[in-house]
Amino acid sequence: MENKRKNLKKNQLISFFITLVIIMVANVIGGYVFTRFDLTSEKRYTLSDTSKEILKNLNDYVYFKVYLEGDFPAGFKKLRRETKEMLDEFRAYSKYIDYEFINPSESTDAAERKETYDLLYQAGLNPTNVTVRNNDGASQLIIWPGALVSYHNQTEIAIDLLESQQMGQSSEAALNASMQNLEFKLIDAVRKVTQWQKSSIAFIEGHGELNEKEVYDITQTLSKSYNVSCVAIDGKVDVLMRRNETENGVMALPNYDAIVIAKPTQAFDEKDKFLIDQYIMHGGKVLWLVEPVAATMDSLTSQESTIVTDLDLNLDDMLFRYGVRMNKNLLLDLNCAALPIRTGQMAGQAQLEFYHWFYFPLLQAANNHPMVRNMNAIKADFVSSLDATTMINGIEQIPLLATSNYTKVSGSPVFVSLAMLRQKPDQRMFPSKSQNVAYLLKGRFPSLYANRITNEIADSEEMQFKEESDPTAMIVVADGDIIRNQFKIPGGAPLPLGYDQYTQNTYGNKEFILNAISYLVDGEGIISIRSRELKIRLLDKTKTSNSRICTQWQLINTLLPIGIIVVLGVVLSFIRRKKYNTKN
Repeated sequence: MENKRKNLKKNQLISFFITLVIIMVANVIGGYVFTRFDLTSEKRYTLSDTSKEILKNLNDYVYFKVYLEGDFPAGFKKLRRETKEMLDEFRAYSKYIDYEFINPSESTDAAERKETYDLLYQAGLNPTNVTVRNNDGASQLIIWPGALVSYHNQTEIAIDLLESQQMGQSSEAALNASMQNLEFKLIDAVRKVTQWQKSSIAFIEGHGELNEKEVYDITQTLSKSYNVSCVAIDGKVDVLMRRNETENGVMALPNYDAIVIAKPTQAFDEKDKFLIDQYIMHGGKVLWLVEPVAATMDSLTSQESTIVTDLDLNLDDMLFRYGVRMNKNLLLDLNCAALPIRTGQMAGQAQLEFYHWFYFPLLQAANNHPMVRNMNAIKADFVSSLDATTMINGIEQIPLLATSNYTKVSGSPVFVSLAMLRQKPDQRMFPSKSQNVAYLLKGRFPSLYANRITNEIADSEEMQFKEESDPTAMIVVADGDIIRNQFKIPGGAPLPLGYDQYTQNTYGNKEFILNAISYLVDGEGIISIRSRELKIRLLDKTKTSNSRICTQWQLINTLLPIGIIVVLGVVLSFIRRKKYNTKN
């Protein structure tokens, strides 16, 4: 018996030392070989290759100040946890990631809290008000679901971690969308703050485009990540392109990574078209926000009706050559934004009533492309349809935005009258299916001027004429107003793009423009992260609201653990009693 006990102890010691050695060897190997295992079904803890590459190239600390600390409702606690886990995942691939979670409402002094709030708002963060219900009733809680990111003690950039709640979308679904986009938002912030040289964007002027005030908010936002300027081509060869002397001769290169053409109202002359064409041929990117018909609400301010006619921008042949046809029509959509109408005045305040204005369609994603995936509805003003032309070799034609399945197509000229507001919406008035209004075009584009210019220009070393483009991309939208911000009434201060001061809705216009620019300038790598899908398995509220079912599960959850412990106690007591009775 004694020998058996000694052998048992010896075997236990040997097993202990073997286990210890295995652990030590595993730790040593782990110091040289990095491996992580993600057992979740949607691979929520697996970063994209793009994210890993950005993190591995860091050479100094990127610091996150996340303002998601405090006593929050369950949904925001989950967002906080997911944010922390994502930052910890970043840390696993780079030692240069650091963060802290801050409670901006920690101070008990109201004046001090207000000062903190003002600083956060000036930094670019936006608060959200949440109603919290408890035994004492309901109270309002101010939450700042965002972060400030800095690098090398440089200027901080702000990121909103909470997605705007789409119309008809539950708060749980909005939080789910926010969690899905965490990797994209956080790694995009890392990329932006660590860029040693900003990319350049130019807003084209000289053809009646939107002025600086009308695009103020988007240009200010873009300026945090890009060098933004406004330029007029005026037929000058060196505006969009530069010529560099090389050993092999003169090389023409784009001056800007992307250009934006925002709602021109005057025709482009052939010289400017030629220069834009050659900018594209040499790899330049373009965001076209153009309208084929001349329709604005200004024409309805002094009169109740107007006739909308074609708008000749002299761009139809150019865009057709690149892959899209601009249709001379207006789209009416049953799914539309509201138009405020002044109906009177009370106590010095204008009384407004809101009516569905079918010429303000709320555009939806035309497919699941990362640029528009999980995006809030985009408010359009007098939009037209686009068609992809016959397939051009090497050109991908991808629809991005579209109207709803309850659309009416009115060919130009169109009689537009405010009297429509008094009509009750009738689904039968909207017989057409969804119409595409925005396209992504990418590939090698043919020049509009191939075989159309003189030999002198074609052979000019300075011009560097090309008949086919380098691989590039452009985005065409048949509405220029999606980039125009409103102005505060009274005062006239520019409002955030996508915010409607009358309905207090925030649409997805700003996010779409930012994603479009990011895609054009930075390529598919970063924006593709938005295709990530994170499934949040929520409780079935219908079932949980059933008191009988709820009571049953409460009893099971309460009694089952107790029952298991009691059974185990009885079984163990029986075994012990039997064991010791046998020895005696």
